[in-house]
Amino acid sequence: MIRGALFRQRGKMLLIAFTIALGTSLATAMLNVMLDVGDKVNQELKTYGANITVKPKDSSLLSDLYDVEDDGDVIQTSYLKEEEVGKLKTIFWAFNIVDFAPFIDTGITLADGNQVKLVGTWFNHHLELPTGENLDVGVTSLRTWWDITEGSWLDEQTEGTENAVMIGAVLAEREGWKVGDAIFLEGPAGSCEAVVAGVFDAGGDEDEQIYAPLDLVQELSDTEGKVAYIEVSALTTPDNDLAKRAAQNPAALSAKDYETWYCTAYVSAICYQIQEAITDSVASAVRQVAESEGAILDKTQLLMILITILSLIGSALGISNLVTASVMERAQEIGLLKAIGAKDRSITGLVLTEILITALVGGVAGYFLGFGFAQLIGHSVFGSAIEMKVMVIPIVIVLISLVTAAGSLPAIRMVLRLRPAEVLHGSKA
Repeated sequence: MIRGALFRQRGKMLLIAFTIALGTSLATAMLNVMLDVGDKVNQELKTYGANITVKPKDSSLLSDLYDVEDDGDVIQTSYLKEEEVGKLKTIFWAFNIVDFAPFIDTGITLADGNQVKLVGTWFNHHLELPTGENLDVGVTSLRTWWDITEGSWLDEQTEGTENAVMIGAVLAEREGWKVGDAIFLEGPAGSCEAVVAGVFDAGGDEDEQIYAPLDLVQELSDTEGKVAYIEVSALTTPDNDLAKRAAQNPAALSAKDYETWYCTAYVSAICYQIQEAITDSVASAVRQVAESEGAILDKTQLLMILITILSLIGSALGISNLVTASVMERAQEIGLLKAIGAKDRSITGLVLTEILITALVGGVAGYFLGFGFAQLIGHSVFGSAIEMKVMVIPIVIVLISLVTAAGSLPAIRMVLRLRPAEVLHGSKA
């Protein structure tokens, strides 16, 4: 009887399967993307700069005490050790540290007597860590939004670039400098002649500054082996109540909460571990970036949940209409079954079995179609594939089963109310 019903009404059954496949595909795509979107969004946001700043403890204390930022208003009296910068890749969450660069700045005098800020940093500095890991870090990948209007990024790994510098667009225009020009720099502890390797447009105060290799600025300011602060770009998990409590005072957490917090990539946990690794340092989150990451991720996931819910509601409505139409066409067949003694639960089971078989076919097709949609979204939005999450399979099975059952309820109610005498005689009593 089930086989006969499926083949006699194959047109409607195919429509039901197609409806279920559409709902399943959207649910599968959204759930896979939602579960994988955290790292994707974080990776995208990392292209817009660091989310953690590491400063000397004394410098941080002065900034907090006088409520000023590190923009030159506070005289630098304490420093971090350059030799310890690589320790950032030795913490528990080392693989979440995407990029970093140390900075130090000093005031210099140009040949025309003008005073400008000279910033020393790593551009594409090569590090060989005790762990055996080799990596290139620096502002080349930390400042990807800078527009290089002339020349190119300074390449530290090329010989002869020790005295090369990059000039902000505003300063270059004011001084009339271009790529290849030699400029005179006089610092507090010495002077040198540098060559312009590139001109950049950062869209901020940096456009009136000069960026040079860290060693050169340390030499001109007599701060060999020292750095003023470090900018770190790290993949983090959005904060929750536990992370907020830990940020205030990790020592106040219970042993279980402390372990959970320490072993989760919260920005406060990463900052805490950085402070453990680098002597006399204070690591703090750049709150605008950290909070934006959490807000964007939450809104993105909420949007995907809403799309999933709406697609399932649409599937339930479509299933309801199609199954109801199918039952109406088979009213006389169902009435005859009741007349010869079939119970309501037997007929209900028969109808549900037909629908569930159809749902199984549509669900399997929809799952693979949905995974294809997820890959399309991943490559078009994030430029990378979406990982197949095994946990999505049981979730989709449960959701589609509920939707199919909900869509079948109106038809089941019709079956239960159907009276054999009315259907078989074609008139109501």
